[in-house]
Amino acid sequence: MEIVNVRYIVDDVAVAADFYQRHLGFELVRQPAPEFAILARGPLRLLLNAPTGPGGAAQPAADGRRPEPGGWNRIQLEVDDLDATVRDLRAAGVPLRSEVVQGRGGRQVLVDDPAGNPVELFEPPAER
Repeated sequence: MEIVNVRYIVDDVAVAADFYQRHLGFELVRQPAPEFAILARGPLRLLLNAPTGPGGAAQPAADGRRPEPGGWNRIQLEVDDLDATVRDLRAAGVPLRSEVVQGRGGRQVLVDDPAGNPVELFEPPAER
């Protein structure tokens, strides 16, 4: 199985790492510095970076723009029971960006991590 890396810019790496472990089933692989952590869920490695520090992910673009969290690009995590997952997240006080919506390929909801980065939780349709 091939590893896929996704980098998210977050305001607080420790808070974000705890969120992904506690609510979305990730495991901490390593945290070599306070501004950077690597988490894993199956073949997905999530690289969490603070927008400060000496690392490359914290450096400004040529036009001066600085890295920041948020936006609409997102990772999609497949879940077996979206309704149960949403109930658990709400009970834990995790804010949802959307309600559950039905699309052509299945059902989904968007949840924000502590820095405002969206994560799509997706339930495929039952096999017919």
